[in-house]
Amino acid sequence: MAGLADVLGPILELMTWVGFIPGVPLLMWGLVISRRRCQWTSTTGEVYTAGGFTGFRWTDQDNVPRQTLVDADVARGLVAGNEVKLHYDLCHPSRWGLEPPKHDNTVLILGWILTGLGILCTAGGFVLLLF
Repeated sequence: MAGLADVLGPILELMTWVGFIPGVPLLMWGLVISRRRCQWTSTTGEVYTAGGFTGFRWTDQDNVPRQTLVDADVARGLVAGNEVKLHYDLCHPSRWGLEPPKHDNTVLILGWILTGLGILCTAGGFVLLLF
């Protein structure tokens, strides 16, 4: 058992540092990113055409009328006067989409994984001291 502890001890200590040193800053950075992200909401928008272009018209939460033109590939299949469910950013209403946004936070996920690795290796090092 002593031979196994001599091999595992340095490996666990190295993996503890590999987990904690980048993991904790990444975790903090990811939490800041997730806190500063603006909320998205959905509303009903009306499809309109103007001069051969197609766009959406909607009213935001502050009762401010908004409108935007859409790309040609999005405009295919849209008929003027129809209503669509439109998702937009509350802080920047010019950011919109027909599908709800995905809020992937890769930095936060990587921070959780590396910090968890550091915690597990630290616990493994303490368990190794008992044997």
